[in-house]
Amino acid sequence: MPSPSRPAVPAKPRPPKALELATVDEDDLRDEDTYTGLGFYDLELAGRSAKGAEFQQCRFNRVDLSGTAFVKVSLTDCLVESSNFANLHGDQSSLLRVAVKDSRLTGLQWLDGVLRDVTLRDCRIDLSVFRATTFGAVVFEDCNLSGADFTGADLSGVTFARCDLTGAQFSAATMAGARLTDCDLSGIGGVTSLAGATVSTADLITLSRALAAALDIRLSDPS
Repeated sequence: MPSPSRPAVPAKPRPPKALELATVDEDDLRDEDTYTGLGFYDLELAGRSAKGAEFQQCRFNRVDLSGTAFVKVSLTDCLVESSNFANLHGDQSSLLRVAVKDSRLTGLQWLDGVLRDVTLRDCRIDLSVFRATTFGAVVFEDCNLSGADFTGADLSGVTFARCDLTGAQFSAATMAGARLTDCDLSGIGGVTSLAGATVSTADLITLSRALAAALDIRLSDPS
C-alpha cells in the first residue's frame, strides 16, 4: 500500500514592515474599502457589515467582530489573535495566508467561501458552518469544532490535529487527502464522506462506531 502523501503546509502571512494603528473613527468597516497595513487593537466592531472590503497585511488583536456580516470580503496576509469573531457571517468571502490564534469563532458562518494557506490554533469554532467552502492547505490545531457543519465543503487540503469534532457534519464533503490526527470523532455525521482521508490509528475506534451507526450495523460484544 502506498504511503499517504505529506499534508500541504500553509504558507505564512507576509506581514508589513510597519503597522499603522487603526481607529474606529478612521477605519470603521465600509463597503468596497481597502485596509492595508493596519493594526486593529482592542476595537469594538461588533454587528457591523461590509461588502467587497479588502484587508491586506492587517493584524487583529483583542478585536470584537462578533455578529458582523461580510459579503465578498477578503483577508490576505493577516494575523488574528485573542479576538472575538463569534456569529460572524461571511458569504462568498476568502482568507488567504491568514493565521488565527486563541480566538472565539463560535457560530461562525463561512458559506461558499475560500480558505487557503490558513492556520487556526487554540480556537473555539464550535457550531460553525462552512458549507460549500473550499479549503486549500488549511490546518486546524487544538481547536473545538464540535457541531461544526462542513456539508458540501472541499476539505481535501485540510489537516485536523487534536481537534474536538464531536457531532461535526461532513455530508457530501470532499475528504480525499484530508488528515485527521488525535481528534474526537464521536457522533460525526456524513462519515462515508471520509473516503480517501488519512486517519490516525487512535481515531479508528471512534470512527468505526460512527460508520456502524451510519450503515445501521449492530455491534456485539464477544463476551
